[in-house]
Amino acid sequence: MTAAPTSNLSVVIPTLNAAAEIDALLHLIEEQTLKPREILVVDSSSDDDTAVEVAKHPEVEFLVIDRKDFNHGSTRDMALLRTSGDFVCFLTQDAVPASGFYLDRLVAPMLVDEGVALVSGRQLPKADARRFEQLVRSFNYPDTPSVRGREDLAECSIKTFFASDVCSCYRREAYLECGGFDSVNTNEDMLMAARFVAAGYKVAYEPSAEVYHSHNLTPSQQYARNRAVGRFLEEHADDLMRASEIGEGGRLVKNVSLQLLKEGRVGELFAFGVDCAARLLGNRKGRSEARRDMKGLSQ
Repeated sequence: MTAAPTSNLSVVIPTLNAAAEIDALLHLIEEQTLKPREILVVDSSSDDDTAVEVAKHPEVEFLVIDRKDFNHGSTRDMALLRTSGDFVCFLTQDAVPASGFYLDRLVAPMLVDEGVALVSGRQLPKADARRFEQLVRSFNYPDTPSVRGREDLAECSIKTFFASDVCSCYRREAYLECGGFDSVNTNEDMLMAARFVAAGYKVAYEPSAEVYHSHNLTPSQQYARNRAVGRFLEEHADDLMRASEIGEGGRLVKNVSLQLLKEGRVGELFAFGVDCAARLLGNRKGRSEARRDMKGLSQ
């Protein structure tokens, strides 16, 4: 595998109260086979010892912003513009690279194909992930790589724009050409992927670039998360080329449910059903609110 020159890669990590995990994460990034030219931590005014932990890494730039000013899209845009690498990797504070080859493997698809503007890595469940969450991760993040463009829209639908800034890398030139992140508070990665595809670029998924990342969300947390996603999908339906998400969601439910039944995990199957209900209800609520608001603006 050909490695990108060290000077071409920047790493950006947004943080909030990350004292328990940021030191270990920075060590893992600094010890990668592909050394980034710069690491930027953008902190939303943490009230724990995040600053103290980052200070243990003198080469890391630490930028503090007001917590109320954080936005998933515009904050990442500001951070990318502050860096200088031809490739910019985003990580969340709770994403743990699974090996020292993570960055090398994440950048690799862009070196093979100059048309690839965005690469996402594979998210493996953490040790504490409940069984249905493990299966959801396995379905959403398979072990087969993919490269998607506009010609794949008919077959892949919403999956064409699959991307995650939990562990991602952007080609700076393409990012700037396509206008950068909007001020959105969820799915900025999917929106940017759609813009890349619309402009003729490609979006890649590289499963050999692995991080450990998962959450055991409560039903109320899942509802709130999918309420925001539903609003986003409704408000940006045109940007997403009216691609449907129904088929992919149905396949996920069927795949996970059948595996839980096969394993005799009745309790997990019930919990997964509650989780799915929270996702569906949240999505519908968010979409309904977005349609109402957009209708009000048009009157």
